[in-house]
Amino acid sequence: MPLANPGERLRQLVERDTIQAPGAPTALFGRLIEQCGFEAVYLSGGAFSAGTLALPDVGLFTLSELAEHTRQLARAVDIPVIVDADTGFGGAVNVARTVVELEAAGAGAIQLEDQELPKRCGHLSGKTLVDAEAMCMKLRAAVEARANKATVIIARTDARGVTSLEDAVDRAKRYLAAGADWIFPEALANGGEFERFAGEIDAPLVANMTEFGRSELLTLDELADIGVAVVLYPVTLLRVAMKAAEAALATIIQEGSQASLLDLMQSREELYELLGYEDFEQRDRTYFGGEST
Repeated sequence: MPLANPGERLRQLVERDTIQAPGAPTALFGRLIEQCGFEAVYLSGGAFSAGTLALPDVGLFTLSELAEHTRQLARAVDIPVIVDADTGFGGAVNVARTVVELEAAGAGAIQLEDQELPKRCGHLSGKTLVDAEAMCMKLRAAVEARANKATVIIARTDARGVTSLEDAVDRAKRYLAAGADWIFPEALANGGEFERFAGEIDAPLVANMTEFGRSELLTLDELADIGVAVVLYPVTLLRVAMKAAEAALATIIQEGSQASLLDLMQSREELYELLGYEDFEQRDRTYFGGEST
């Protein structure tokens, strides 16, 4: 069952230590992330767009699609879910509706960014920013709309890749004053820029360690030493899985069989264990036998 108060759990976790949150393109990946010992999971807009809808990360999915995926993921795990809500699907009133729907779906944290539509992946060029005050209006609406004060509102700024590091720091301060709980400075270049943020921003920081982007890939220890609270790996599992699937399909074409791939596969037993299949079988037998539990 999902956590009764995932936002409170997230806050407790970051008070204790830096946490890692891999991105889960599906609910089954979320279950695997939890099984491997991670304490939070990330629903990345980029991974959701690509992995579920085969769409680029330019703000094409709808709130209802995101809310349903959030619900599926939150039901599959017992760890908090951090949800990427992009620009919030419109203005301040739309953001309020977004928070209501995602919080009801089980989100422990909801991330909003200061890009204009059409948005872009944070590590690509061509991004444009909304006015800082417009973003502050969205954040005030988000804070007001949440049913539980523990639900974490994350303000992401893309200013580093559009204007300057100084503008990103200034926006982060304004977003905190508007009510944001955590700050997500997107596309910082290196550890020095993270240190600059950590030194000037008095709030938990989120670091995006996405591959093939603008940021130097820093280790957990390096980011923890800087003072980062949450480290995201948004598309890592999707990229690895897709590359493995590509290699498997090539093998099937070349060899006419998947036999040589068996050692690379998750076994039937491992999959069933992850799914809790035995529990379903036991319940089925109970129902069939007419026994009460």
